[in-house]
Amino acid sequence: MSRLGDLGARLYRGEAGYDFVAKRRLWYGVSILITILAFAGLGFRGLHMGVEFEGGAVFTTEATDVSVERAREVAEEASGSQALVQSLGNDGSLRIQVSGLDTDQSNLVREALADELGIPAQELNAELVGPSWGSQIANKAWQGLAIFMVLVVIYLAIAFEWRMAAAALIALIHDLTITVGVYALVGFEVTPGTVIGLLTILGYSLYDTVVVFDGLKETTKNYPKQTTYTYGELANRSLNATLVRSINTSVVALLPVAALLFIGGGVLGGGMLNDIALSLFVGLTAGAYSSIIIATPLVADFKMREPAVKAHDKKVLAKRAKREAEEEAGEGAGAEDGDDPADTAAGADDDGTEEAAAAGSVVGPRRQPVSRNRGRNRPSGKRR
Repeated sequence: MSRLGDLGARLYRGEAGYDFVAKRRLWYGVSILITILAFAGLGFRGLHMGVEFEGGAVFTTEATDVSVERAREVAEEASGSQALVQSLGNDGSLRIQVSGLDTDQSNLVREALADELGIPAQELNAELVGPSWGSQIANKAWQGLAIFMVLVVIYLAIAFEWRMAAAALIALIHDLTITVGVYALVGFEVTPGTVIGLLTILGYSLYDTVVVFDGLKETTKNYPKQTTYTYGELANRSLNATLVRSINTSVVALLPVAALLFIGGGVLGGGMLNDIALSLFVGLTAGAYSSIIIATPLVADFKMREPAVKAHDKKVLAKRAKREAEEEAGEGAGAEDGDDPADTAAGADDDGTEEAAAAGSVVGPRRQPVSRNRGRNRPSGKRR
């Protein structure tokens, strides 16, 4: 068995583990810090929304010798707005996007780019997206996200309990915030591919959280009937039992996504591959983190505030303290007065011998009475 497999078996049996629940305040602080950085990125840099959400024009060129920087300069001079230019593959074709353009402005930019490329304006592929259509797409995306969140809370409240539903909702919001913050800091464009990636990673994060919650539910099923562990300790044992499984699942899912992001986006020219891959990569990482660090410790926090759970935990701790005190008292009694057990036994034998001699007893082998059956079944039939 590999070292990782051996570690997983030890975690499952409770022979090893990390106390996530007891140190939950530390991890809460780390998560809050990451969330603050994500909000800071949103506040200072903001999101670079694509033309699908803000409206604008997208121009696609054939193979050309014009550089990305020169195409950006021409588009920005003609439009007066910031332009996003991407290289599509190794043949020199370009994708030039300018947000917030109407039809007349789009035609001006198209003519300027055609002159720079040295081709007729009609041969330059252009797509114009109106701002009203972009706002409708944005509203539909927000509605889909809200419906998804509501359905998730309802399902978890029915399948498990409301505390787990609340913890899963907080973990999902945590994952969304981190992913959006990374998008703002990196400066990637938000496109419909980004929305698809966000919905995908929310589903994956929920899957990982449900796996952890299922193990927690099974571990704490007979919680009131035992007096060995507190609720927090049982929750931590359950989390450690599924820890290696969660890590393995996340790593296997991240490998192809990393290939899409770093190889597909870098070598093949990006585009929508970058939009989907970045949201998937960040979201999968944040989802694995939140299912371990956020979800289960939050459920334990909610449960340990209940009066019944508080009373039971108090009983468990009192019984444990009593048992430890008895063990310490037993060890102290065994070594009382610093006597050596061998010397004590020898002293007891000497005292017993002296007392027996003083009483006129004979110390030696004890004589057994003669058996009446002695001598039977012999040839002579006589007793000796």
